[in-house]
Amino acid sequence: MAYSDFTLAKVRETFQLVIDEKRNLFKDVSSIQPFASLTTLLEEYIQLATAINTEKARSELLIMPVLTEVRRQLNYQISLFSRTDFDVDSSKGVNGFCDFILCGSEEQFYIKAPVLTIVEAKNENIKGGLGQCIATMIAAQSFNQNTQQEVKTIYGVVTSGTNWRFLMLKGLTAYIDIVFNYINDVEKILGILLQPFQTALLQVSL
Repeated sequence: MAYSDFTLAKVRETFQLVIDEKRNLFKDVSSIQPFASLTTLLEEYIQLATAINTEKARSELLIMPVLTEVRRQLNYQISLFSRTDFDVDSSKGVNGFCDFILCGSEEQFYIKAPVLTIVEAKNENIKGGLGQCIATMIAAQSFNQNTQQEVKTIYGVVTSGTNWRFLMLKGLTAYIDIVFNYINDVEKILGILLQPFQTALLQVSL
C-alpha cells in the first residue's frame, strides 16, 4: 500500500481520523502580491496548460511557478522538492512519491524536517486526491516527530494548477477547507502557502 492507494474513507479508517470539512480555514489570511515575473508567466501559461490539459503540463506550467514564488518571497530560506520519494513507514502505507514537498529548511539536497506543506497534483479530480494528500500529511507529521521537530499543524493542498483546495492536519483531525481557490486569485493562494513558513521562520529567529 502507498499514498496513491488512499481514498478519503480509507485514510480516515486506517488512521482513525476526524474529518472536518465545514470550515473556511483561511478567511483571515492576507493576500500576497507576487513578483512581476510570476504574473507574466501565468498570463502565458494558464491558457497553454489548460489547452494541453495533462497533469504534467499543469504541474510544470502552473503549480511549480507558484511554489517557486513561495521560495522567492521567503528569500530562499525554504526548500522545495518535486516528485520525490518520501518513504516514512511502509508498514502503515505512508510511503511512495510526493508530487511536491515544502520544508522549513534551506537544505535542498535532501528532505530535512520540518516538512510543513504537501502538494498533490491532479489533472482535474480534486476530490479524488484528498485521501492521498492526507496520507502524505500524516507521513510528514510522523517524519517531523521522528526527527524531534514536531510541528503542530501540517498543511496540504490538492490542486489541478487552476483549482486549489487546501487542508490542515492537527493531531488526528484533518480539516478540508470549504473554499476553493482559483489561480486567477494567485495573491490569496500565495498568502495561504506562505502562512506556515512565516510562522516557522519567525520562531527560528526568536
